[in-house]
Amino acid sequence: MVTTKMFPLLKCRSGTIATFMLVLTLTVSFGLFPSTSEASAQETVFPIEGLVVTASPLPRETTAIANHLTILEGSDIQARGKRTLAEALRELAGVTVVRGGSFGAVTSVFLRGGESDYALVLVDGIQVNEAGGHFDFSSLTTDNIERIEILRGPASALYGSDAVAGVIHVITKLGRGTPSATLSYDTGTFGKQDLIGQFSAGTERAAYSMSIANYKIAGILPFNNQSSNRSLSGNARLRPDNVTDLAMGFRLTSRQYHFPTDGSGAIVDHNAFTFSDNINAHANLTRTITPNLSLQTLIGLNQTDGGTDDAQDNGVDTIGFYGYTSSDQFRRASGEIKAHVNIRSATASVGFEYEHESQRSFTESMSEYGTNYGKSKNHRENRAYFVALTNSHSHLSYNLGGRLEDNERFGNNQSWQAGASWGPLGTTKTLLKAAAGTAIKEPTFYENFATGFAKGNPDLKPEKATSWELGLGQNFSKNSLRFSATYFNQRFKDVIQYISSRPNPSDPSFLNVAKAESRGFELDAKMDIQPFSVGVSWTSMKTEVTDSGFEKDEGATFVEGQSLLRRPDQKFSSWISLTKKHTDISVHFSHIGARADRDFSTYPATRIILPAYNLLSIENTWRIMVNSNDHPTLTLRIKGENMLAEHYQEVFGFQTPGRSLTIGATAHIN
Repeated sequence: MVTTKMFPLLKCRSGTIATFMLVLTLTVSFGLFPSTSEASAQETVFPIEGLVVTASPLPRETTAIANHLTILEGSDIQARGKRTLAEALRELAGVTVVRGGSFGAVTSVFLRGGESDYALVLVDGIQVNEAGGHFDFSSLTTDNIERIEILRGPASALYGSDAVAGVIHVITKLGRGTPSATLSYDTGTFGKQDLIGQFSAGTERAAYSMSIANYKIAGILPFNNQSSNRSLSGNARLRPDNVTDLAMGFRLTSRQYHFPTDGSGAIVDHNAFTFSDNINAHANLTRTITPNLSLQTLIGLNQTDGGTDDAQDNGVDTIGFYGYTSSDQFRRASGEIKAHVNIRSATASVGFEYEHESQRSFTESMSEYGTNYGKSKNHRENRAYFVALTNSHSHLSYNLGGRLEDNERFGNNQSWQAGASWGPLGTTKTLLKAAAGTAIKEPTFYENFATGFAKGNPDLKPEKATSWELGLGQNFSKNSLRFSATYFNQRFKDVIQYISSRPNPSDPSFLNVAKAESRGFELDAKMDIQPFSVGVSWTSMKTEVTDSGFEKDEGATFVEGQSLLRRPDQKFSSWISLTKKHTDISVHFSHIGARADRDFSTYPATRIILPAYNLLSIENTWRIMVNSNDHPTLTLRIKGENMLAEHYQEVFGFQTPGRSLTIGATAHIN
């Protein structure tokens, strides 16, 4: 039974929506599905194999996508025991994952060297980033995921703010065939305890899935380092007739992360922790008017309630800044309508989007100098008008798109994108690709409206980027060997910089001044020679600050002529797997190159170089029980991570896990 004790967000204003979605999904699962025998006679529906839903307003074939694209299948992610979105992305070309210490710590993703808030994250088409692009990649778990699409390159023409360096789209699972369920349990080093239950079904008229999961781990530090993450998700899709398609879904999460570290990584605190509750919900209705015209509406809600609690450690803890409490609520509600018109082999899509963002914050800071309070409540509205054209004709596919943003805080902004994919021999064995575009990222509410130690700037402009890429894809021997290579070049301007020493106290602390660029190569290769499979990904990248703005010292975030922080010049990942009838075994190796960081234990901060490191993992799965249809009913697995026992840091001063072992089992009920 799901209770508000498990998911406190059910008690908030959006709880009625979550409850409605849960009731709807249960109604679908128990009321609309035929009997087992009847369902097995019908086809499963809503297939997306071979299609991409992120790169254009309508699904397209993967060979028609001009930008570098990666698709991660949910079944593969879960089979490998990847429990968070961050873990699933770690080995990909062009993607750098940085976690601030132990399991559950704030985790950032740098796409192609862009800022950590330059990656737009979608769940079933609904944006989950906070205002200004921040997203904690440790917060989103992989249960009930069908697939993840990673689109590199600017996509503001399609999605607006935050899609600067790319889009990471998490697509929730839909059921297929007769009702089925799985129950998984994993345990391992550092007090790891994971329990996941999922069930689903699907016919040609209706499909659904639901999942409930509980993740807990004690952490790597000697005290106050435990973390937990509970999630509940559901997805339902109905096709009452041949011209109507209705999809609805929700995802609830409730998490805590305890940390004993201060800003420099020193282990000093016995009771500090962060907490957050999140709801993401959507409803998507598509109606075919004529064979050449369809209308689509999408409404969504994303809300996060969270904060930090760091009370006095004890009665004698009265020196310096000894206590801090914060409470924040961020809410984004959006609505979108699109019309898709088919014109011979081309499709034109035009649309309008309305979005309302709001944030309410409260802080209490306790120190030997007294107690300070902060309180703010702000909002902004955005209207967007967009058009996109896609076409696939003979061996050429292309796309064009543009978008106009009308924001009540920072006015009008435009973005565009264009791309083409060409098979010179009229086949998909060889593909030449080119893409270019522009993108924007809006300021955060704090950058606009901060008070106290920092002073916000309501006149900030969005950060901007211009990017282009060239790619080559090649398939050999009936797709048994696949290879792709991409060169990319990105330039960022109007990057918002924090000014620690303001000439005048009344001046704002944030200004659009910095500029930077990122360029490099991405390579992917995969070879299938049954029963073996081998894969490689490699990134060679150079980032550089081209205008540091006001701050010139070596400890500044932006130092002209130097690289951007925490982005390695080289990253290499490889794996080899053996697949037999009842067992899978795979070995994964990654090399992360040296990268710049700052030592914040000194003032001003000093520049340091984090050394390169290597990671090795080994995974094995046994299907020890199978049913009459040769489907597994019981699966056992074991995984060893960081088998080389590397001592490394992704953020200077913050420890990372050593060698670990996880064992688990999954029971399948069909």
